[in-house]
Formats: sequence, structure tokens, C-alpha cells
Amino acid sequence: MAEALRIAIVGAESTGKSVLSQALVARLGADTGLRCSLVPEYLREWCNREGRTPRPDEQRGIARAQQARIDEAAARHDLVVCDATALMVAVYSRLLFQDESLVPEVMAWHRTMDATLLTALDIPWHSDPLRDGPHVREPVDGLVRQLLIEHGIAFSLVSGQGEARLASALDALTPLLAD
Repeated sequence: MAEALRIAIVGAESTGKSVLSQALVARLGADTGLRCSLVPEYLREWCNREGRTPRPDEQRGIARAQQARIDEAAARHDLVVCDATALMVAVYSRLLFQDESLVPEVMAWHRTMDATLLTALDIPWHSDPLRDGPHVREPVDGLVRQLLIEHGIAFSLVSGQGEARLASALDALTPLLAD
């Protein structure tokens, strides 16, 4: 079996990463016949389970668990859509704890992605108990962009509402899927 295609969905809180990831897996599986897998965001799962945000000393383990799940899915599928990657753990580590220590390892992992989609800030904020608030969206978006640019990783901005957002993502992925 050839190496799985890996698609990263990254972006600030409440920018539709999970909804977009689920829609992409469904559409790409139906349209291409590829064995597609969705890798959910481990950080959210961890926070839901623990009922809190992680401490600085817990960040590396969460990042590594996210990457391990991506690698496991890639070993068994043709295409893997990642509802966030360890990049987001590094971003929150930098934002909340001024900790840069995860960046080298996380960016090396991110280079294994075949495409990176950055979700735009153009959809309404949806509150939940684990989100910090709409005020963090712009700083998080800025840090994601900064890390991708600093490390020479190309990304496509995905914008629009509903089907338009999915179409934006599919347009960005067309060259990858045409191979």
C-alpha cells in the first residue's frame, strides 16, 4: 500500500475544524473511493476527559498522542483527515505558557502532512465550557500562520459558510487528489 495522504485542518477555536473534517472525510470517501479516516483532536478529548486545560508539563504527551493517532490511521488508510494536529498544542503552549519547546518536534511532524488547511475566522463564535472565548481567535490564528510561514509550510485558507466552506477546502485539495 502506498503512503496515506495526510490532510491537516488547523485554526483557532470555533472556526469549524471538526465540522469541516467530518464533511471532508464523507465527501472524499464517496467521491474517490479511497479508504478515508478522521483523526479527531486529542487535545479536546483530553480536556473533556480531565475537565480542564492541560498544565505545561502535560503538553508534550498530548502532542505526541495526537501524532501517534495520525500515524496509526495513516498505516491503515489511503487518506487521513486530521481535525487539528500537534501544531495546535504547540500554539497553545506558546500562547498560554510562553513555552516554545514543542515547536521543533511538532513542526517536523507537520511536515509529514501533504496539505494544510487553515480555517478562516469568518464563522460565528460558538461557546462551550472548554473554549477560552472569542478574544483568543485572532492571536491563535496569528500564531498558527507565523509558525507555518517561519517553517516554510504551505497552507490554504478555507473560508465561507456551510457548503461554501467545504467547496473551498475541496478546491484547495484538488491538485493533491489529481495525482
